[in-house]
Amino acid sequence: MPRHLTADDLEPSLTWSGVVQAIVDGHVHPAPELDDILLRRGDDALLSRAALIDGLGALVKTATVFPGNGEHGRPTVNGAASLFSDRTGELDATIDFHLLTRWKTAADSLLAASRLARSDAGSILIVGAGTVASSMIDAYRSVWPEAEIAIWNRTEATAVDLARKTGTRTVDDLEHAVRRADIVSTATMSRRPLLRGGWLRPGQHLDLIGGYRADMREADDAAVRRSRVFVDSHRTAADVGDIADPRASGALDMVVADFGDLDAGTFRRADDDEITLFKNAGGAHLDLMVARHFADLVGV
Repeated sequence: MPRHLTADDLEPSLTWSGVVQAIVDGHVHPAPELDDILLRRGDDALLSRAALIDGLGALVKTATVFPGNGEHGRPTVNGAASLFSDRTGELDATIDFHLLTRWKTAADSLLAASRLARSDAGSILIVGAGTVASSMIDAYRSVWPEAEIAIWNRTEATAVDLARKTGTRTVDDLEHAVRRADIVSTATMSRRPLLRGGWLRPGQHLDLIGGYRADMREADDAAVRRSRVFVDSHRTAADVGDIADPRASGALDMVVADFGDLDAGTFRRADDDEITLFKNAGGAHLDLMVARHFADLVGV
């Protein structure tokens, strides 16, 4: 029977540097075949993403997003992931959905920040206080262990709880917190921009994680205009609000590079004063790269 990989199986062996490297190595392979299906019922959604990469195999990952769950203490995002053999197409393993999502999502943004944020970043602002926010605190600490980390969230009690668990602090003035942060990482489900271009200063790095649909935005057009913009994948980022909307309005005329350009040397900060903006759009190809890394660690 195919093995089900859990946190108990994997987390003792997992490191942020190892998962980031798996994403880097995954982009050495031929370009992925990708397909997505998004179904909606009001605010609830079912998103199914599939990827096939020559040399790595295939993966299907299905997520349900039910925002109302949060009011009842349940996870707002759930799902399942299946990894298939590159050689035979047989099922190699199923993988704990939350484990795969946690490590892939945060490693995606961490890889970008390691190339785009200033190495001397001393202050990090996390906007949001959910599961992804918690992962980003852990991931960023692996590269900037001495940085001061602050959390802003619309619901203050949730931010206070996360701050207590992670040894960080909360802030209540978003504009002030953005102005002083070297790295700003947003992990929300906002439909209206939270970050304003007028709040930004030279040298900052913006990491936009939360928006995964065309009607979701975390940064306004002014922020996009002031930034050099990067994405993890031109294909998966094209239709999300933080990229599609500023393109439509004329605020965004060029995305500088995606992870396919890592070897070319164009996915990098050009100087200390520029503002960089990264859109973490995800994609099943990244889940496949990380899932194959998981399977290799346990000998599947």
